Amino acid sequence: MIYYIYADDKKAFIEECYPFLEEQKIVYLPFSKLGEMNVDQAIHLLVTGCLHEIKILMGIAHQNGLPLGIIPTEEQKELIRTFDFPAKREEAISQALQVNEKKIDLLYCNGEIVLQEVVVGDAPPLDRFDSTLNQKSFFDRVKIFWRTMKRVKELKHTQMKITVAQSNEIKLSAVGIVGIEYPNHTFASKLIASQLCSTDGKFSIVILSPTSIMQYIGYLFKSLVSHLTPQQLPRSVGYIRSSKITIEPKEPMNVLIDSAQKQLTPIELEVEEKALALGAGEKFWEKQGKESGTKDSIKIDHLPSDDESANYLSKSIPLFSHASQEQYASLFTSLREESKLSSTFMTLLILSTMIATFGLFINSSSVIIGAMLLAPLMQPIVSLSMGVLRQDTTLQFNGAKTILIGVIAVVITAALIAVFTPIERLTTEMAGRLSPTILDLFVAIVSGAAAAYAKSNEKILGSLAGVAIAVALVPPIAVAGIGLGWGNWHMFFTAFLLFITNLVGIVLAAALTFTILGFSPIHIAKKGMMTWMGIVVIVAIPLYSAFSQMKEDIEVQRTLSNLVFNVGEHEVKLTHINLLHHPKRDEIRCEVISTGILSKDEKARLKEAILKSIHKKATVIVTFRYRL
Repeated sequence: MIYYIYADDKKAFIEECYPFLEEQKIVYLPFSKLGEMNVDQAIHLLVTGCLHEIKILMGIAHQNGLPLGIIPTEEQKELIRTFDFPAKREEAISQALQVNEKKIDLLYCNGEIVLQEVVVGDAPPLDRFDSTLNQKSFFDRVKIFWRTMKRVKELKHTQMKITVAQSNEIKLSAVGIVGIEYPNHTFASKLIASQLCSTDGKFSIVILSPTSIMQYIGYLFKSLVSHLTPQQLPRSVGYIRSSKITIEPKEPMNVLIDSAQKQLTPIELEVEEKALALGAGEKFWEKQGKESGTKDSIKIDHLPSDDESANYLSKSIPLFSHASQEQYASLFTSLREESKLSSTFMTLLILSTMIATFGLFINSSSVIIGAMLLAPLMQPIVSLSMGVLRQDTTLQFNGAKTILIGVIAVVITAALIAVFTPIERLTTEMAGRLSPTILDLFVAIVSGAAAAYAKSNEKILGSLAGVAIAVALVPPIAVAGIGLGWGNWHMFFTAFLLFITNLVGIVLAAALTFTILGFSPIHIAKKGMMTWMGIVVIVAIPLYSAFSQMKEDIEVQRTLSNLVFNVGEHEVKLTHINLLHHPKRDEIRCEVISTGILSKDEKARLKEAILKSIHKKATVIVTFRYRL
């Protein structure tokens, strides 16, 4: 005998199903008369109702070894999608009547069947169905993203003890957990789709544990705005797959089973393997992952588990990640050592200065690059940035002292070489360090960020060599030393300005990067960051002025290069235009290509035409070339 149990308010729906069930011997019973069902005479069960009513029938079918067919209503779209029930009424009834040899697992939470998901705490968007984004425009998805982001302030970490089937205890900190058995199109199931199998006696919990708002934003944006499933598990998410899991938070947390049946933790989740013959569609079986066997699957190594992180995150989720005690201790030990003045540091610095200075004299970029790689000056600068960040007086003092003594040593070494070298010629490598602009500050800032990131990650420490080449700390100080040796104060100050630019840019950017990486709370870092921000602004004033001058020079060169003058009997064109800036009067040097030798009057007209074109006074020095 087939029993069709239906919700009391679905009488009209059942009447529409009568024509498709005429050939079957069916006993129709509303849920209010469920007690009249004779289970011993039943051979098949059909059900139409809400999720709670469907789960009651699933429990009865499981306990009595009966096959079950679900005939969903049009409103139960997520249920239809999960088990691939046909949309057409006739096809849905036909599938519900079929006895499937394959049996699915049943997930229980504290004795209650979980049909879609169990949610512990708050885990947006893992507990949402992806249908919320279907046919949504980009702007609609952005609105959903912002609505979800507003809830971030409400999310708080709670320490949990999770015990898996083999009595393994796991301690971690999380804001929420989603437990699922079937591929049900939630964001949680999409992340671990390959792990889900409805016949292997295991289920999965997906754990949301963001350590920073920025980390969480990245996952939210990819999921809600770009509507893409991450190829790898996001850093803010972990999962455990087992046959039995007990979740015991330090503080009680709300529990929702299929968006209802509100409970409180602790909870016990357990699977009954291959417990129910359910008339699911073919696509449902195709979506199942491979059976995993007896071994549990756990991926939570990247989630916070130590007491320090848990206590820090329990107050609120910070904007940036908080470095662990182990990371903090390792980096600080290294930076404290590198901030101290040592014979090794001075030896390497002087040797690199000598190489750089000789490289500047012989105009060899490869020799100068070698000096950059050898120079250890980046180490105390990064140490100083951490001292600024953490308001660590000892670290700041040691770093500043080492930098100061190192810079004095470089200047004196380069000046002595310049004095005793019988060559006083400004090479292009020297000249390249005499015109610092705001662009050099940008290079220093990016290099400082790269240096701090490389220093915080032992796997990429080798990248510091590239940072040293990019920012070039020793060569500008060496040029300043050469200027001092030659008695050229303009050369000394402009080259030293480039070093100061590099120094302040690296300190500020490295401190900011260490903050982002979680090595200091923002309220501690704020004072030092604001101080160095002010220093950077002061340094940027002459740099911006130089940048404006550079733009003006480029415009002058472009203007003169495109002009052809007729100064009388001859036509002339200017090439190889260079502008030199002196304290009293600027100088324009160029080559003049002429059709013949210019007279004195023609030269005067040429000078007048040049100065009129650039709208400024300057000394004009030309070299004549003649077109034959």
